[in-house]
Amino acid sequence: MSPVYPTLTFPNHYSIATGLYPAWHGIIANKFRDPKNGEKFKPGVIDPKWWLGEPIWETVVKNGLVAATVFWPGSDVSKGAWNCSLPLCYSYNSSMPYEERIDAVLKFFDLPDEDMPSFISLYLEEPDHTGHYFGPDDPHIDAAITFVDQMLGKVLDGLDERGIFEDVSIIFVSDHGMVGTCDTKSLYFEDFRPWLNISAEWADTLTPIFSLWPPDELDVVEVYQRLATALSSGMVENAEFLEVYLKEDLPSRLLYSSSERVQPIIGIVAEGYTLELNRTVNKKCGGAHGYDNALLSMRATFIAHGPQFGRGQKLPNFNNVEIYNLIASILGIEGAPNNGSSSFAETILLPEVSTISFIRD
Repeated sequence: MSPVYPTLTFPNHYSIATGLYPAWHGIIANKFRDPKNGEKFKPGVIDPKWWLGEPIWETVVKNGLVAATVFWPGSDVSKGAWNCSLPLCYSYNSSMPYEERIDAVLKFFDLPDEDMPSFISLYLEEPDHTGHYFGPDDPHIDAAITFVDQMLGKVLDGLDERGIFEDVSIIFVSDHGMVGTCDTKSLYFEDFRPWLNISAEWADTLTPIFSLWPPDELDVVEVYQRLATALSSGMVENAEFLEVYLKEDLPSRLLYSSSERVQPIIGIVAEGYTLELNRTVNKKCGGAHGYDNALLSMRATFIAHGPQFGRGQKLPNFNNVEIYNLIASILGIEGAPNNGSSSFAETILLPEVSTISFIRD
């Protein structure tokens, strides 16, 4: 499954939830600023003004059904028909053990039929957390994957013990892939200074997406040209592994440039490389994502089981914005307008009538 660009956690989780690309749902990165007032978004911000579009839990409630969430990014934002509050919505708490998260999910299936959620989401940080620290090829990753597999097995066993395993549609997804990084594959922000005195405060993000927002008094095109000159000078280490664009010149396939929140200068770091602030950063080998979503290393996982899924079916690659319509079709509800296709659910589900409206790219 292809993630959206940038292949970061928050943009992709919210694209899965809304069926919208980041330029439409507004969460363009894990951290960014509002160009109008300079306010900053970061993980943990739950003001609904940042979170555009209609996530699936809001759609479910709007259609008169019950939804529950355990830590999906964006689910603790109360907006529209959705109000995040216990016992149906758990605000993110990284210290909550995985076993307790899964117990919380399984308890929803013990509720009376009229109170039982029609949709439940669950978020686990692993193996992403371990991958960042050790890299995707380290033996620690095997241990992290084994642990996650055990936890997902606990979900399946719990459904089976309740006699409902074959009646529940289960979709396992990841938000992105990961690639190994090392300090020998780095660029340094400080190397650009001989060409223009750019402040680190101009950069919303450094790696693997380099986003630059020059002050209003400076000409954006001139800043871009001077940056491009620096990269072509032969004096910036690993410069060939950073491609810089004016926002409007970004490759159209990224579907990223139409949001006013996207910075006017964007740099795309090559696979496996990082852009660090300076050489004093204590950098070691590890793992990263956020790179071009066309890379195979950034591909995500999609596994599904349930009464509407054909057994043993293998799917060609598809974009994660299709999942919103898929869930709406399974539930038999009408989804909000989105970037997914109206026919995707029909191609992978057993015959089912779908009433989905969509936005063409």
